[in-house]
Amino acid sequence: MSATSGQADTAPAVAAVGTPGATAAPPRRLGLALAVIATAQLMVVLDATIVNVALPHIQDALHFSGTNLEWVVNAYALAFGGLLLLGGRSGDLLGRRRIFIAGILLFALASLAGGFATDQAWLLGARIVQGIGGALAAPTSLALIAVTFPEGRERNRAMGVYAAMSIAGGAVGLIAGGLLTSYADWRWVFFVNVPIGLVVAFLAPRVLGESERQKGRFDLPGAITASLGLGALVYGLSSAATSFTNGRAISHWGDTKVIVSLVASVVLLGAFALIEARSKHALVPPRVLRSRNRTGAYLISLCIGTALFGMFFFMTLFVQQVWGYSPVKSGISYLPMVGGIFLGAGLSSNLVGRLGARPLMIIGPAFAAGGMYWLSRITEASSYAGGLLGPMILTGLGMGLTFVPLSLVALAKVPNADSGVASSLLNTGQQVGGSIGLAILGTVAWSAVASNLRSASAAAGSTHLSQSAQTAMSNHALAYGFSQGYLVSAGIALLALIVSLIFIRIKKADLEGVDPMAAPTD
Repeated sequence: MSATSGQADTAPAVAAVGTPGATAAPPRRLGLALAVIATAQLMVVLDATIVNVALPHIQDALHFSGTNLEWVVNAYALAFGGLLLLGGRSGDLLGRRRIFIAGILLFALASLAGGFATDQAWLLGARIVQGIGGALAAPTSLALIAVTFPEGRERNRAMGVYAAMSIAGGAVGLIAGGLLTSYADWRWVFFVNVPIGLVVAFLAPRVLGESERQKGRFDLPGAITASLGLGALVYGLSSAATSFTNGRAISHWGDTKVIVSLVASVVLLGAFALIEARSKHALVPPRVLRSRNRTGAYLISLCIGTALFGMFFFMTLFVQQVWGYSPVKSGISYLPMVGGIFLGAGLSSNLVGRLGARPLMIIGPAFAAGGMYWLSRITEASSYAGGLLGPMILTGLGMGLTFVPLSLVALAKVPNADSGVASSLLNTGQQVGGSIGLAILGTVAWSAVASNLRSASAAAGSTHLSQSAQTAMSNHALAYGFSQGYLVSAGIALLALIVSLIFIRIKKADLEGVDPMAAPTD
């Protein structure tokens, strides 16, 4: 049976091989199991963008100031990014299915509370709890693939669907957010998670096998320093992004809160590294990072998050402000990219067993870099078909080709005791990368917009410009500034290619039976 099938066929039991005394899980419906895992991952990932579309409506309803409004997004990002490592380790020690279900239920209940929010504190509290639920569910969902799906073709296909959901979630969130806010109400960007989460939590114990609980204790000092350090890093980078007001790019890199946050993150993460090197029950055991291939996979994950999330943000602004798209139309405009991601993930899951991981992890970033460079050629006069369609499909195809072998390499030869934390590091790379992308691309793009406006204003001199001329000048500046941001995204995708060339040395034979529960040998 195909792992992407929705048929109710059963598959052979999957044993926790490599673990003495392990017992096989009962036969499972693989199609339904994959649907549960993929739906949960999509729900968690798209939350980062689905709420963005509703922000103006939330601001009007709950009277957020411009400064406080950013916390509707940041509260979730901080809790999610800061607790991912703890969520992955919790699954290792307490059982991944158990933690997965707990995370999904927490996420759904927090979504329900957020939808009923009547004031700012209520909504922000719900967003924090949503982030906690997401941090529990996301790393365990990837680790559960290893427990549920037989190694080889079935697992590769499952990774393909998981990869597509992970990368396409941002675009799907924009589409869903636009539809819900336009045709229903902003509260439905939260309410929609409730029935989905409840169905996932109901089905999970029936179609997913439970992992064996590992012996050990929680590394409390490591958990505190890692969570606070990652949270400070995400907050500092999110706050550092250059803003644009009244034709001026305002840099926040020198703001006190940014400097304090980034310095605190360096100190806390440094302390975390020291604690992990000496702890008997490390949150991130040093052995997980000893593999050259695995470390390379985490670096590539960081690059993907950096390049992709910044691109989504500025492309949404471009099509709405320059081309005048509605939220619904701008969301739908991403559909070809989503299709490219699914196509790439499908091809990758079928090819990785024949070609190995390294060729795909070179070709994928090369395609993505080419697509983003092509996108940097877009202007205010470009058409959707001529300026946006091709770059989006090529970028999506590249990302889809990359993520399946990336996930397999990140989990290859990880012992059963560490597969949860290995999965969480992959998610952490994307989350931190998204914050880095918005900070760096925001600085480049808005600075270029402001510079172009100053040059155009100086060229116009004292000449009185009509409203249409002012609009044209503004649109040209936005197109120019955003194109500079896309160039940076292309460079970061190219960096992922270079990392693949330098770090990834895993052999095709090693992936023919990737068993995340086998003892590491590299």
